[in-house]
Amino acid sequence: MDELDFHRALFRPGRIIDVGAHAGALTLPLADLAGAHVVAFEPLPSAFARLRAAVVARYGAVPPHVELHQAALGDHAGDITLAVPVVGGVAQEQWASTAKDYEALRAADARIDAVEQLTVPLLHLDDLGFADVTAIKLDAEGAEAEVLHGAAGTLRRCRPVLSIEIEERHRAGSTRAVPALLARLGYHGFYEFWGEWRAVEGFDPACMQRASPSPASFEVSDPYVFCFYFVPAERRDELRRLGRLDC
Repeated sequence: MDELDFHRALFRPGRIIDVGAHAGALTLPLADLAGAHVVAFEPLPSAFARLRAAVVARYGAVPPHVELHQAALGDHAGDITLAVPVVGGVAQEQWASTAKDYEALRAADARIDAVEQLTVPLLHLDDLGFADVTAIKLDAEGAEAEVLHGAAGTLRRCRPVLSIEIEERHRAGSTRAVPALLARLGYHGFYEFWGEWRAVEGFDPACMQRASPSPASFEVSDPYVFCFYFVPAERRDELRRLGRLDC
């Protein structure tokens, strides 16, 4: 099961937050769900331009049920540095991060040609005052904890389901720290493995998530599990209809 299948299966009408929307791979299909209002955040200007173009190409204009924000999310509002590594002369946009120290990685890996740095707006989700958030998709390349701290009020108030990409190569210890943060907010975390839903507490990153933090290295473990799903305790049993709940 992928993120889109998860959100389709557990969909409830309301506002869906797409953090790290990039060019709209999930923004568009989520916006097609009847009763959905998608709010997409993408800080990288080149990716945001493609996101907006994709939405306009689909609908003829940005429709009322889609909001696009050229900004990152975090634990406070202001500005922040977004770093983009360059490998082989090509900016690795999907590695763009507000959390990773690419200059340190570049010093250790000569295959990283350069690191582009941009100052981008940083928003605090709770400040936006949304009262109808039913789902959140989060892909922040190591900044997951900051985004969630900035959304804690929204999580307590709205109880959305979440899909989060969490990778040790982006932030060491994150496969433990992020689930622990959400557990304190009353969320149960899982990963899906061949149709079986397993509790995130049993996840072994040494076995299932071995990879280099360098964007110039493409070797990863097999299997490589990086997408995790979180539901409030009161919705845990809904996962049973998606596959065997082994916990």
